[in-house]
Formats: sequence, C-alpha cells, structure tokens
Amino acid sequence: MGGAVKTQIEGLALSEQPWGGRFGAEPDPLIERFTSSLAVDSRLFREDIAGSRAYAKALLAAGVLTGDEQQKIDRGLQEIAAEIESEALPPPLVGEGRVAAPEDIHMAVEARLTEKMGPLGGKLHTGRSRNDQVATDLRLYSKAAVRELQAAVVELQTALLQRAKEQVATVMPGYTHTQRAQPVLLSHHLLAYLEMLLRDAGRLADTAQRADVSPLGAGALAGSGFPIDREALASDLGFGQASANSIDAVADRDFVIELLSVCSLVMLHLSRLCGEIVLWTSLEFSFASLPDALASGSSMMPNKKNPCAAELVRAKSGRVAGDLVAMLMVLKGLPLAYNRDLQEDKEALFDGVDTTLTCLRVTARLVQGLRFDEEKMRAAAIGGYTLATELADYLSRKGLPFREAHRIVGRLVAGALAAHKGLEDLSLAELQTASPLFLADVGTHLTLEGALASRDVLGGTAPARVREALAHVEA
Repeated sequence: MGGAVKTQIEGLALSEQPWGGRFGAEPDPLIERFTSSLAVDSRLFREDIAGSRAYAKALLAAGVLTGDEQQKIDRGLQEIAAEIESEALPPPLVGEGRVAAPEDIHMAVEARLTEKMGPLGGKLHTGRSRNDQVATDLRLYSKAAVRELQAAVVELQTALLQRAKEQVATVMPGYTHTQRAQPVLLSHHLLAYLEMLLRDAGRLADTAQRADVSPLGAGALAGSGFPIDREALASDLGFGQASANSIDAVADRDFVIELLSVCSLVMLHLSRLCGEIVLWTSLEFSFASLPDALASGSSMMPNKKNPCAAELVRAKSGRVAGDLVAMLMVLKGLPLAYNRDLQEDKEALFDGVDTTLTCLRVTARLVQGLRFDEEKMRAAAIGGYTLATELADYLSRKGLPFREAHRIVGRLVAGALAAHKGLEDLSLAELQTASPLFLADVGTHLTLEGALASRDVLGGTAPARVREALAHVEA
C-alpha cells in the first residue's frame, strides 16, 4: 500500500487512546511513536475490515446488535474500505486540543467508524480484543500470501519445464565439488530445480492448512463474554475451523514461522539456481547468456554485462532467512498469552513474503530469457575425463570387481593426462594394455550418447528417462 494511503489512515481517528480511561497523563510522544504499529499493519486494512464485518454478524446472532445496527455497521465498514482504497479519506480531525494518531489499523478503522456513526461504532468491539483481532487478520493475510506464493512457484516451474523440454538433447557436464564429474542432459539438470519447487509447493500447502484456523472470538485470552458462535464466524471468514484454545489462539504465531521457513527454503533454492546462472553466464563457463534487457552494465567498464538480478536474488536469500530468525527469537521464551513482542511479527512476515514473491518472479523471467550455448556445453561435457566412470562400469559389466576397475581407469586417466589426450582419443590397443577385458564394443561407451544411455534407471539422465520425467511433471 502506498505512502499516501498510510498517511490518510493516520488521519482516521483523532481522539483519546481507547485504553486511556485508566491513565491520568497523555502518552509520552516518543513512547507513543515507538509503540505505534500503524506504519506496518496498515496494509492489513482489508483483512481487518473483513473480520469486523463478519464479527458484526456474529454480534447480531448473539443478540448484541439489532439487525438495523448490524446493517449500519456493515455499510460503514464498506465505506471505510472504499475510502482507504481510493485514498479519499477526510483530513484529520482535532479533538481536545490535540491530534492523536491511531495506534494501529484496528483502532484506525474503529475510530473512523465511530466518527461516521457515533456511539454505535463503539459497540463493534463488544467481546472482542485486538489480540484475537490481529491474529485473525494475520491468518487471513497468510492464507492469501500462500496463494500468491503458490502461483509464483507455478510460474517458475512452468518456465523451467518449458526450457527443459527445449533442451532435451543438450548435453552438459554434471558437477560434484564444482569439478566436472559425468555428462548429463541439460533438461535433467533443470528438472532438479523443478523437483525442489515441487517440494516447496507441498510445504506451502501444509502451511496453508495450519493457518486455516480462526482465532476470532477468543477475546484477549480467556474467550468472549458473549455467546459468539465461533464456528459460524470461522466459516463466514472462510476458515476451515475455529481455534480450540483461547490462550493459544492469541499467542500462536507458529503459522508465521512456518510460512517464513517455507519462504527461506524457496529462497535457498532460488539462490542455488541464480548462483548457477551467474556461473553459466561468466566468460569462464560461457554456457549461457542473458539478453540485454535482463542484464546490467558497469558505470566504469564499457565491456561489462553483469547478471545483477541473479546476484541480488542470491543475496536476498539471507534477508529472508534473517526474517525467519528474527521471528524465532521473538517467540523464544515468550510467556503466554499475548505480549506486545508479537507486534514484531508483521514486519518480518511482510518482508519475507514480499521478497520471496519478487524473487520468484524475477527468477522465472531469467530462466525464460537464458540463451544456452549448446556447442560450448557439449564440448565441456566430454572434457575433464567425464567418461571415466563409464569405462569403469564397462569393466564391471565384464565381471571385474568395481574397485579394481576404478584403479585401472584411474591409471588410464593419469596416462591420458600425461599424453594430453582424452579417454575417447585412446586406441583399443592402448586400452587393452590396461586390461584385456576392453573389446571393440568399448567404442560405443566412449561417447557422450553412450554414457547418457547407460544411466537408464528411474531418475537417471538417460534421454528416455528424462523424457519420461518431463511427461510426468507436465501431467
């Protein structure tokens, strides 16, 4: 939400603080500013108004409001929502010689409602606390955030799947320890990231399930003093169930930690992918390039074309992990039930979700735009003696114990290195000096296609298996 809307919300209410009856002095301005959360929680105005509209109906069913009162409150809340959306709120009112900004979005909406309809606006909070109110708002937000994250994950999955389908014949070196290891298909490599995202999607679904619990009606901590039908209220707000314990309802922020945990894992996966994009687009690798629109330049060096977006995604994984750790520390050792410490939950959650959403969309754009150099990748795939394992497996298929086969091929590699040859350049006679088990058919194994085809197991990089995996993921 824009700064203009926040400024308008700050002008919603201009009266004494709602808890001021017990106090004999005005709040210290420094403390008032320090404890205010309106600058952060103002973005929850839609959730807050939705919760209040549903709660007014629950008060009607409980006999607290008449039908006419409930309808007036409902119209007033809808008008406030429209005012905030259109940034057309009235200017601040001055009361009792001072301007008092509302402490949070809940008080801002309530004060504006009271301004519009007088004492009736104050009846809305009957049996309700900001403790169950904010927990409800945050759960509604979290459910919506999960849906947005799921859509962004699908967007990246779709981009990866499309590129994998295009590159089903492209060979590249697979790596361990950042050293060339064995040849793999580029599509197989891209599908590895898609598998990570499939797990992320499953975790998001789990998180949504545990966020789908309504705290409204739990009051400050002990439950409402009015006959609120909490199950009907939960259903009206689209929750699957109402919370079972009023203390846990207002104190629980596990769902925030879960969502931030999933965001952190998503960001770790994006960081790994973007880290490879940075490597692949370097001159040293030259496996791929980015179109000019997705890259950045240098203010000093005219030759530079930098993958800055990928580098920033890689860096922002630490930011989201920091949001998770911050929230863990807020809850550590926190006694029941509600404590003002929990005000810190929203800034961490909003930042974690916003950052992850943006990075998912940016990474999808980068994946869509990558231009692969298939010849460069193929040349690298056979360099570094990547066919050595295939030779060792060949001898094992002839009955030689693998450890002995490994030793023999290791000596062949050492000899080829000294002669500045590749394994594929060795003649049959040279191979047979190492082992008589090498026969004429070994030539079919000293090719990239032969090495790939031999990895014909579930999850392997054989072309048939990769096409099978592509079809499975697409389905």
